[in-house]
Amino acid sequence: SADTQEAVDDTESSPRSRLKPGKPGAAELAALDRRWRLRYLLLAPHRLGFTLALVVLLASSLWWVLVQFDRVSVTVSLPYVVSPTLVHAAAMGLGFMPLFFAGFLFTAVPKWLRIEALDTRLLLAPLALQSLGWLFWLVGAHFHLGWVMGGLALVWSGLARLTWLYWRMIWRSKEEDRLHARLVGWACLWGCVCLAGLLMALAVDEGQIALAWVLSGLWGFVAVVFITVAHRMIPFFTSSAMPFIEAPHPFWALGVMLAAAVFEVVAVWLDVPTPLPRPRPLWGLVRGLFELLTGGVLLWLAAVWGILQSLKNRMLAMLHLGFLWLGLALVLGGISQLLGWLQSAPVLSLGALHALTMGCLGSLMLTMVTRVSCGHSGRAAQADATVWTLFWVLQAATLLRIAASVQGSWAVSLLLPTALMWCGITLTWGIRLLPWFGRVRPDGRPG
Repeated sequence: SADTQEAVDDTESSPRSRLKPGKPGAAELAALDRRWRLRYLLLAPHRLGFTLALVVLLASSLWWVLVQFDRVSVTVSLPYVVSPTLVHAAAMGLGFMPLFFAGFLFTAVPKWLRIEALDTRLLLAPLALQSLGWLFWLVGAHFHLGWVMGGLALVWSGLARLTWLYWRMIWRSKEEDRLHARLVGWACLWGCVCLAGLLMALAVDEGQIALAWVLSGLWGFVAVVFITVAHRMIPFFTSSAMPFIEAPHPFWALGVMLAAAVFEVVAVWLDVPTPLPRPRPLWGLVRGLFELLTGGVLLWLAAVWGILQSLKNRMLAMLHLGFLWLGLALVLGGISQLLGWLQSAPVLSLGALHALTMGCLGSLMLTMVTRVSCGHSGRAAQADATVWTLFWVLQAATLLRIAASVQGSWAVSLLLPTALMWCGITLTWGIRLLPWFGRVRPDGRPG
């Protein structure tokens, strides 16, 4: 539908924008302030959300490189009050993604629901709280548990407020089709629950429970938002860019993807160590077969959505290949579970997890944020040589991280190169995008 296209392309922002709608004349273009200004971040939700997300992303990436140097160097000796594995999982899984979501959703969903967009100033406090909270989380992990807990409390309050604002949009809408918007809203509510669970687990010093809440949020919140948006957007983008391809988006496919996410949340808690007896051998077999089946269905769906034909269009190819990683992550998880069932020990579980986080979520993040940023900055919504190169470096880094999950002393040596590659990607990408968000559009249009 036309409203979906408007959500990500050159759309006009809130009527509160200082810039006049329509095509500006030469005199208006000449009078534009070309300098980077902090107040321009409030011209549109994506400007503010994406900027703060990149700040948290870059801080988390640099911090993880420092941790990897600490593990291999005798000159660096970092103190820890919280496990760096937990800090890394939470920051990378639940840190910057919700901020990117806010930038996209508060730009796109008003179009889906056919309502007026919210004033970006309403998003400033909840987004700032989340950003500040995650920075406290990273720094506090080395010095004081109170900083960690306080930072997480700020994050929760920011996400809870943002979730409330999001649901207000849904309640205001009279649009008949609100399924995708509501699914995202329920995922955000689950994200609030998981952050609260993480906070309580840290308060009672239950590290394994804390990690379980992080993984629950990753699958039940972050992955569900990506799944829902992908189901709505990928077929539309494909049909728009290549009209000769009929890319259906059946609701049973959405059901399969959501069932897989819910299953993984349940699996997280079944795998938490407990003194209660469990049929663990049988569970490994059931989980492995389920993940293989659902992963296979998603790989088939990727083919139906035109992944081979999409390779002719870089931006479209990035979107389809990112979705392909979701099926590959489940297939790899299924193989890991079946091998673990045969050997009575887990195999490649971190490989499957990073196929999801770096391969699927990372690729989709790079693609969607780039596309929205280009479209709303007056630039062509396409992947140039820089973005295309970053995307393939990300694929290589993902494969390297999966290889590092193989048991063996040599695999540990791959962690630092992987972290450096990821950090290089995010730095290059961030340095490119951040100047766009603090400047008015070069074509003089609002947004």
